[in-house]
Amino acid sequence: MTEAILLVGGKGTRLRPLTVHTPKPMVPAAGVPFLTHQLARARAAGVEHIVLATSYLAEVFEPYFGDGSALGLHIEYVTEEEPLGTGGAIRNVAARLHSGPEDPVLIFNGDILTGLDIRALVDTHESTGADVSLHLTQVTDPRAYGLVPTDGTGRVLAFLEKPQTPEEIVTDQINAGAYVFRRSVIDTIPAGRPVSVERETFPGLLAAGAHLQGMVDSTYWLDLGTPAAFVRGSADLVLGRAPSPAVPGRCGDQLVLPTATVAPDAKLTGGTVVGEGAFVAQGARIFGSTILPGAVIEPGAVITDSLIGTRARVGERSVLTGTVIGDGAIVGADNELRDGVRVWCDARIPAGAVRFSSDQ
Repeated sequence: MTEAILLVGGKGTRLRPLTVHTPKPMVPAAGVPFLTHQLARARAAGVEHIVLATSYLAEVFEPYFGDGSALGLHIEYVTEEEPLGTGGAIRNVAARLHSGPEDPVLIFNGDILTGLDIRALVDTHESTGADVSLHLTQVTDPRAYGLVPTDGTGRVLAFLEKPQTPEEIVTDQINAGAYVFRRSVIDTIPAGRPVSVERETFPGLLAAGAHLQGMVDSTYWLDLGTPAAFVRGSADLVLGRAPSPAVPGRCGDQLVLPTATVAPDAKLTGGTVVGEGAFVAQGARIFGSTILPGAVIEPGAVITDSLIGTRARVGERSVLTGTVIGDGAIVGADNELRDGVRVWCDARIPAGAVRFSSDQ
């Protein structure tokens, strides 16, 4: 297994305003675009050639990663003119693969942070003679995911999309978004139209008698589809809870990029990241948050589990918890923003304009 397809075409609508100017895989996590972590882990598992299936803001990827040589990879880029879904995107890039019909091809989604043992998934695929092998993980509440029950040998029995009633929840195993395909199976996906692997390709293969194998690996898995999850994933990378060879520094309570400036008495904990050129003033306290490049945190601000966008500014004594501040936005002094608040790019919140408590 020496090549892979990485699906990075989604619009990331659940992450807005982070994805207004930046495709989801390029939003920084632990100091580098999230995609960097996926590419580095694939390379560490032996992948040499990766095809990126791009669509939304496709022009952003190649200027950053180039031919992939800096990561020890050969990267190619294929852009969808119209969104094709997961299966359609895989089929759309198939011509760029070099593998023979029986060779395994790794495929993974561009929004999953995982500690998956990639080599073990490939080994499972080859030892069982499967047509497709799926990484499965176990979750406490599977209602938001597609369930994948298996038999005692790990062979997939069915695909059950987002069950809602207790009777429908027959397993806690879900599709974790990483697959190994036999190369010839990719060519059976219809070309030139939208196709969902979850709703069409996998159930169709199962109905046709194909061998689909599941491998449960629950070491670490996080869908970075929401702002809260993205912030947590970045913090987990910094803390060392999520493995990646691409974190630009030692794991610990904080990651401060080289050109950032942090006042000596500012307190950074919980896997906080301060990006290139950002400034954190005296008395600021930041826990488990991401401060993107060029952002300014003024004196006495308190920021928890939040993401502050590129060139954004948080005013003195403002308290932010579980919030996202878009690129270039300004939050004036003495504001309080709580869980779920999203301040759009370039917006302006005057001093003392938003509060959840008395101003006394």
